Amino acid sequence: MKKIGFLSFGHWTPSPQSQTHSAADALLQSIDLAVEAERLGIDGAYFRVHHFAQQLASPFPLLAALGAKTRKIEIGTALIDMRYENPHYMAEDAGAADLIAGGRLQLGISRGSPEQVIEGWRYFGYRPVEGESDADMGCRHAEEFLGLLRGKGFAQPNPRPMFPNPPGLLRLEPYSEGLRDRIWWGGGFQRDSCMGCKARNEPAILNPQV
Repeated sequence: MKKIGFLSFGHWTPSPQSQTHSAADALLQSIDLAVEAERLGIDGAYFRVHHFAQQLASPFPLLAALGAKTRKIEIGTALIDMRYENPHYMAEDAGAADLIAGGRLQLGISRGSPEQVIEGWRYFGYRPVEGESDADMGCRHAEEFLGLLRGKGFAQPNPRPMFPNPPGLLRLEPYSEGLRDRIWWGGGFQRDSCMGCKARNEPAILNPQV
């Protein structure tokens, strides 16, 4: 059984030939598109993530809105460039969006591709460590993100918290059970892989042992 979905870049332009003139147009029309796709029986709605361009960028507000407006269709990304991502914020945002969507997120992530600006991830505050390439940094961020999605406690609780803590080390919240099994690694060639992922000519699911 095959599934059918669509991938949107979310471009906008002030051109009179376009009906998508602004970022607001692109976002609101993306929601409408997913709602109509679900009505027609399409299985998946996926969105590109490009920074420094008149295209969709930060995906989680859009994914949360899609999750609230739809009921069945898979929603996701192709792909999130992990060089630009804070794994901790991303784990919280992804967990919240997945809970809103009822566990329908299918997130494609990657170590990165050519972008609109030179080393754009530097403007987001990220630097490769010594001896590390920007692609290695993207893989490191991905590994951290996957580790956080295990839902294991790692942070020492404050002995005088604002609210009572559960026993033991604390994890990031909100936590969405099963999200980690719906993270996909996108790469076109074997050399694009990392973390033990066997990248093919289509997105390959991440090694569940990572």
